[in-house]
Amino acid sequence: MRGGNWEETTERIIRASEIGQYLFCARAWWLGSVEGLPSAAQEEMEAGEQAHRQHGRQVRAAIILSRLAWALLVLALLAAILALLGP
Repeated sequence: MRGGNWEETTERIIRASEIGQYLFCARAWWLGSVEGLPSAAQEEMEAGEQAHRQHGRQVRAAIILSRLAWALLVLALLAAILALLGP
Protein backbone atom coordinates (compact mmCIF):
# COMPACT_ATOMS: atom_id res chain seq x y z
CA MET A 1 0.00 0.00 0.00
CA ARG A 2 1.48 3.30 -1.04
CA GLY A 3 0.49 6.63 0.42
CA GLY A 4 -2.45 5.14 2.30
CA ASN A 5 -4.54 4.81 -0.87
CA TRP A 6 -6.31 1.43 -1.04
CA GLU A 7 -7.02 1.79 -4.79
CA GLU A 8 -3.30 1.61 -5.55
CA THR A 9 -2.85 -1.67 -3.68
CA THR A 10 -2.34 -4.64 -5.96
CA GLU A 11 -1.45 -7.05 -3.17
CA ARG A 12 -3.79 -10.00 -2.82
CA ILE A 13 -5.22 -10.82 0.61
CA ILE A 14 -4.54 -14.41 1.62
CA ARG A 15 -7.19 -15.84 3.90
CA ALA A 16 -6.57 -18.33 6.71
CA SER A 17 -8.58 -20.96 4.83
CA GLU A 18 -6.19 -20.62 1.89
CA ILE A 19 -3.22 -21.20 4.17
CA GLY A 20 -4.91 -24.33 5.49
CA GLN A 21 -5.61 -25.49 1.94
CA TYR A 22 -2.00 -24.81 0.95
CA LEU A 23 -0.67 -26.73 3.95
CA PHE A 24 -2.99 -29.63 3.17
CA CYS A 25 -2.18 -29.72 -0.54
CA ALA A 26 -0.08 -27.01 -2.20
CA ARG A 27 -0.98 -28.31 -5.66
CA ALA A 28 -4.73 -28.02 -5.00
CA TRP A 29 -4.22 -24.48 -3.69
CA TRP A 30 -2.21 -23.56 -6.79
CA LEU A 31 -4.79 -25.05 -9.17
CA GLY A 32 -7.62 -23.15 -7.49
CA SER A 33 -5.97 -19.86 -6.56
CA VAL A 34 -3.49 -19.36 -9.39
CA GLU A 35 -5.01 -21.32 -12.27
CA GLY A 36 -8.61 -20.59 -11.27
CA LEU A 37 -9.79 -24.17 -11.70
CA PRO A 38 -12.85 -25.19 -9.66
CA SER A 39 -12.46 -27.79 -6.93
CA ALA A 40 -13.53 -31.36 -7.65
CA ALA A 41 -15.20 -31.38 -4.22
CA GLN A 42 -17.68 -28.62 -5.08
CA GLU A 43 -20.68 -30.40 -3.51
CA GLU A 44 -18.81 -31.03 -0.26
CA MET A 45 -17.68 -27.40 -0.14
CA GLU A 46 -21.25 -26.16 -0.66
CA ALA A 47 -22.46 -28.49 2.11
CA GLY A 48 -19.74 -27.12 4.40
CA GLU A 49 -20.69 -23.54 3.60
CA GLN A 50 -24.35 -24.36 4.35
CA ALA A 51 -23.34 -25.95 7.66
CA HIS A 52 -21.30 -22.84 8.57
CA ARG A 53 -24.24 -20.55 7.73
CA GLN A 54 -26.57 -22.68 9.87
CA HIS A 55 -24.08 -22.61 12.75
CA GLY A 56 -23.80 -18.83 12.43
CA ARG A 57 -27.58 -18.48 12.65
CA GLN A 58 -27.61 -20.68 15.75
CA VAL A 59 -24.84 -18.62 17.39
CA ARG A 60 -26.71 -15.38 16.67
CA ALA A 61 -29.93 -16.87 18.10
CA ALA A 62 -28.05 -18.00 21.23
CA ILE A 63 -26.63 -14.50 21.72
CA ILE A 64 -30.07 -12.92 21.36
CA LEU A 65 -31.62 -15.42 23.78
CA SER A 66 -28.83 -14.87 26.28
CA ARG A 67 -29.34 -11.10 26.17
CA LEU A 68 -33.08 -11.59 26.56
CA ALA A 69 -32.51 -13.83 29.57
CA TRP A 70 -30.31 -11.21 31.23
CA ALA A 71 -32.89 -8.49 30.54
CA LEU A 72 -35.66 -10.63 32.05
CA LEU A 73 -33.49 -11.35 35.09
CA VAL A 74 -32.90 -7.63 35.63
CA LEU A 75 -36.64 -6.96 35.29
CA ALA A 76 -37.42 -9.73 37.77
CA LEU A 77 -34.94 -8.31 40.27
CA LEU A 78 -36.42 -4.83 39.87
CA ALA A 79 -39.93 -6.23 40.36
CA ALA A 80 -38.78 -8.08 43.50
CA ILE A 81 -37.16 -4.93 44.90
CA LEU A 82 -40.28 -2.87 44.18
CA ALA A 83 -42.45 -5.55 45.81
CA LEU A 84 -40.28 -5.50 48.94
CA LEU A 85 -40.28 -1.69 49.14
CA GLY A 86 -43.95 -1.28 48.27
CA PRO A 87 -46.84 -0.67 50.70
